[in-house]
Amino acid sequence: MAVRAVRFDAVTLFPPMFEAVSALGVSGRACESGIWSLHCWNPRDFTDNPYRTIDDRPYGGGPGMLMIPAPLQAAIGAARAAQDDAGLTSRVIYLSPQGKSLDHAGVMRLRERMQGGQGVVLLCGRYEGIDERVVERHVDEEVSIGDYVLSGGELAAMVLIDALVRQLPGVLGHDASAVEESYAAGLLDCPHYTRPEEYWRLKQSLARTRARRPDLFAAWCGRKLSQEEQRILAEVMAESGS
Repeated sequence: MAVRAVRFDAVTLFPPMFEAVSALGVSGRACESGIWSLHCWNPRDFTDNPYRTIDDRPYGGGPGMLMIPAPLQAAIGAARAAQDDAGLTSRVIYLSPQGKSLDHAGVMRLRERMQGGQGVVLLCGRYEGIDERVVERHVDEEVSIGDYVLSGGELAAMVLIDALVRQLPGVLGHDASAVEESYAAGLLDCPHYTRPEEYWRLKQSLARTRARRPDLFAAWCGRKLSQEEQRILAEVMAESGS
């Protein structure tokens, strides 16, 4: 049975920025092959004034400008309608530093939903942000890629897209590549070396995780280990003097 392609729709003032993921590299090749698709919706195309104005001063004063509700709501509505026409349900994700931090588990949950027939609308703010009424009425989830502020949501949206697309079947050259990456198995990835040298991948991964992320290391050690894993863990502990 054919695997359904996943679909992203981005509400953005700068659609050309998304060529970084839709036309280049691993994600670009996957997009070209039809594994996933991206459709951009510019709020300026949904304005009702000759100047295509999409921002205004914050109510009550304050620095900067905010994106006004009407064009954003119309763009979100158009994106959701297009996903509905494609037989998909929709989930609107607002890229915001106030959102829940994106992690590997969150990416995998979203991938599962998208492969099951859910489309995602990525709402990319600009300026000082967007009118809160849009968030309250139309956003299903707020996602952050870190505790810092960007000039807009486009870069964060592309991070989310890239992290998810590389987990789709057929995207990477070898299906095991995604499984062996950092966080996929609860550990940091092992150091990598080119041929002809061969190294104990798990042993190196354990040593690195123990040194850099003791919380992940403790969680891994707390699960049921195979005899081989116990042996390698004992070597790591012995070599570290523990």
